[in-house]
Amino acid sequence: MTLETVLLAVGPGDAERIDELAEAVVEVAEPADATVVLAHVFTKSEYDDVLSRLEFDREQTEIDPDDVARRHSTVLDLQETLEEYGVDYETRGAVGEHGPTIVDLATSTDADRVVVGGRRRSPTGKAVFGSTAQEVMLSAPCPVTFVRNDDHGN
Repeated sequence: MTLETVLLAVGPGDAERIDELAEAVVEVAEPADATVVLAHVFTKSEYDDVLSRLEFDREQTEIDPDDVARRHSTVLDLQETLEEYGVDYETRGAVGEHGPTIVDLATSTDADRVVVGGRRRSPTGKAVFGSTAQEVMLSAPCPVTFVRNDDHGN
């Protein structure tokens, strides 16, 4: 199987593990000369908050989620790292529930691998609160690499 496209899904909790995510995606994409799709998924409320924080003109009839993702600090930091390693990338933004939207992006970009971050959770925590990473691992159309936050306080 050739590795042509790697989807790196980032969200609101990923700023604290950006180095680990960058390392994981470069490790997979660079040797294969694969393109990385930097995908930032926002829930509707997160999207509204980011539009305000990044001072988008709310009077515009339509604001492209790709443009919002391109201006997000986490994505900008990841772009910088990918450029340092000479890894080709494109940026996508999407609004929806994190898990299903990441799976949809993996399908629509024809991803050969998904890289997703998460934190350590107890089985009860997963059952009560759900887990985006778990949903992606179970539903993605391709293999998934999980990058765990090593902060044991979570």
